Amino acid sequence: MRRRRPTPPPPLPQRDGVDPVRVRLPAGGPGATVRDHLVQRLSAAAGAVDGMFAAGLVVGADGRPVPPDTPYAPGLCLWFHRELPEEVPVPFPLEVVHRDEHIVVVDKPHFLATTPRGSHVTQTALARLRRELGVPGLGAAHRLDRLTAGLVLFTVRPEERGAYQTLFRDRLVRKEYEAVAPYDPALELPRTVRSRIVKERGVLTAREVEGEPNALTRVELAEHRADGLGRYRLVPGTGQTHQLRVHMNALGVPILGDPLYPEVTGPVPAGDFRRPLQLLARTLEFTDPVTGVAHRFSSGRTLAAWTSYADWAAGQ
Repeated sequence: MRRRRPTPPPPLPQRDGVDPVRVRLPAGGPGATVRDHLVQRLSAAAGAVDGMFAAGLVVGADGRPVPPDTPYAPGLCLWFHRELPEEVPVPFPLEVVHRDEHIVVVDKPHFLATTPRGSHVTQTALARLRRELGVPGLGAAHRLDRLTAGLVLFTVRPEERGAYQTLFRDRLVRKEYEAVAPYDPALELPRTVRSRIVKERGVLTAREVEGEPNALTRVELAEHRADGLGRYRLVPGTGQTHQLRVHMNALGVPILGDPLYPEVTGPVPAGDFRRPLQLLARTLEFTDPVTGVAHRFSSGRTLAAWTSYADWAAGQ
């Protein structure tokens, strides 16, 4: 089996906890020069790309600026920093639950993305942790939806990241979630929900379709109240996109504060942190693949709609 070559270290330092972009020129790519290729590949204005070259911001593996008229050569790697978007700070703390020489486990707040993506770059758990902890090699072993709060595992050493990611891939991590949703006395629980979920690129929502199940969730009712709300324990056996939200909606008890299920609501303005999705990654349990230590971590957060529904509904 042919082994993949390791990615060379970036010749540029991180900026605000964000890695530089690496572009490897593929065989048969568009453009006769590196400048032409970047204009087409990045779908950027030619003036913006020319400005990057003029300022010496596009460099090669040796860290030296690459001239824009450099002939296109398959396999050549270019490095640069994208212009970072303006972001509204997420005004909630990122609590460190555990830290050792191999891993960092944090209790992520609602509205904070796990890793840089799209319009969320510096206001992500990864970028903030790299800045706050001073660990530039920190990497995410898995992801948690931006709207979901709770436990996320990060790795300290890049060479060990694959071992921890394999735990999640091979379903060797026991995860337990908590959710607040309507209480339906006719809904028989506990039960295990199995279905096939697909998520198409460019479509906001995932959906259930006919076919072999690829998503499994154990749903239990922890308690319910006279006001019609229930607190649920959700144990996923798989990790499909939006799986818990899709399954709860399919049961007729969509999670409170969900902007996608059962209906897609209008876009929320930047900086609107009211009525967060009432879904929390409560526990993470696994055997450390590097040290052999059995870990069990618990979130210290509570779901606002359960502790004070009136304040949550009012957006306080």
